[in-house]
Parts: sequence; structure tokens; C-alpha cells
Amino acid sequence: MGLVAREFLRRYGVQHGKPGLSFAPDAVRALHSHAWPGNIRELQNRVQRAAIMAEAKRVTSIDLELAADVGEERPRTLKEARESVERALVEDALRRHGGKITAAALELGISRPTLYELMEKLGIGRE
Repeated sequence: MGLVAREFLRRYGVQHGKPGLSFAPDAVRALHSHAWPGNIRELQNRVQRAAIMAEAKRVTSIDLELAADVGEERPRTLKEARESVERALVEDALRRHGGKITAAALELGISRPTLYELMEKLGIGRE
């Protein structure tokens, strides 16, 4: 399903004025783990809807409405949950601002040094 899903995403992204859309890692896992009872038409419809609904350049499992199907293990501790949320927020902010630290820190409501510390703690590179 991967190649077909990527082609649908490319096509519908362009069609809806969002060229360059890609799938986030959680979306890829959700696509692979879903049973696809509706086969290719279900895939096509979900990807088209996700292309329309996506707020960022990466389509998530939530955009695909497959979040419940992922079967991903939940964090076991508060620390793991906090780090998971921090990682997602930092990565999204950096992606939205093209890796610009100052803009991402401003969006997150933290200082640049704090963002650098978070990135180091979470193992996030400046891409």
C-alpha cells in the first residue's frame, strides 16, 4: 500500500493546493497495520480526506482517521508521556518553521536556550 498511498497523497496534495505533503511515521505505521476492508477505494478516500484536513506538511494517523488502529504501545510512565508530547511539539514547531530555532521557540513559548536543551535531551537534530 505504501507506493499507492504516496501517489494518492502526491496527487491530492497538488489538487488541493498542498504540494509536497508526506506521511508522518505514525501515519505510515497506521497505513501498514490497517486491514483495509474497503481495499484501494478506502485507501484513496482516506488519503484524499487527509490531504484536505492536514494542517502541516506531514499527514498524521489522525488526519487519516486511523489513530485507533495503530496499536502503538502507550507510554508507561509520566516521564515517557511527557517526553513523547514534548518531542511531537518540538518536531512539529521546527518543521513548520523550517528548522528556525527562534521562530519555533517563540511558538512554543520558551527561550532559545531552553529549546536547544530540549532538543538535546530528546535527541532531536536541527534538520
